[in-house]
Amino acid sequence: CRATWITPVTTPDVVKSDIATRCGFQPRDDSDPPVSHMYHITSTNPASPQLVLSGTAEIPLGGMFANKIFPSRSLPKKVVGIGHAFRSEAGARSADTRGLYQLFAVTTAETSESMMEEMKNIQQSILFGLELPFRILDMPTEELGSSLDAGRGTWGEVTSLSNCTDYQSRRLHIRYRPQESRDAHDEAPSTPSGRLPFAHTLNGTAAAIPRLIVALLENGAVFDDKGELCGLKLPKTLQPFWICPLPGRDIIQWC
Repeated sequence: CRATWITPVTTPDVVKSDIATRCGFQPRDDSDPPVSHMYHITSTNPASPQLVLSGTAEIPLGGMFANKIFPSRSLPKKVVGIGHAFRSEAGARSADTRGLYQLFAVTTAETSESMMEEMKNIQQSILFGLELPFRILDMPTEELGSSLDAGRGTWGEVTSLSNCTDYQSRRLHIRYRPQESRDAHDEAPSTPSGRLPFAHTLNGTAAAIPRLIVALLENGAVFDDKGELCGLKLPKTLQPFWICPLPGRDIIQWC
């Protein structure tokens, strides 16, 4: 991952509400009025912009590239955002999403599909390294991906990946300047009235820490004949980062 995603970013916890809306974070429930899943910050100055706690690192990462024009040869822009995920506990989707390492990319329309495959490979490599059983689902926009949750006897979402095409970039005004072709037969992408094309944005969860901890515990728990917890199997990948346990309390089995 380090060789592929060059720029790490520690994202702010507070962002402008306008940026969150432009990224597509809007109420999704059917209540009247709709309930926001974001925490709004009340300002003492009415002239100040409305602020919210960032629901995911995707929001400030998108804001980083807002109102910018990039030469096509400088794309893709690839960053890893490290941040929190403050969301109201309005439903199951909001309850398991705190603490994210978020992948974010800005690229051209011609390369966004290949970029999505690259990001998916990074996500798979993390789950393979943790030896977690998982399945990849090509899902509609209102659903998310899943991994096995043995405790509940079903699959639970551990990561997701979205190609937003130009949905966010149109609202954030992220554009690129196509490189002029040296071959007379090759034409640069054209847009109505000669306007610069909008870039494509992609985002994916590299590691949602609480979700991964739950998945490791659920899939690694070892029980004795009485149904009592007697051990925990964890992948050797994590062993170098393990804090030495107290004497007589080492129940970890490195596999």
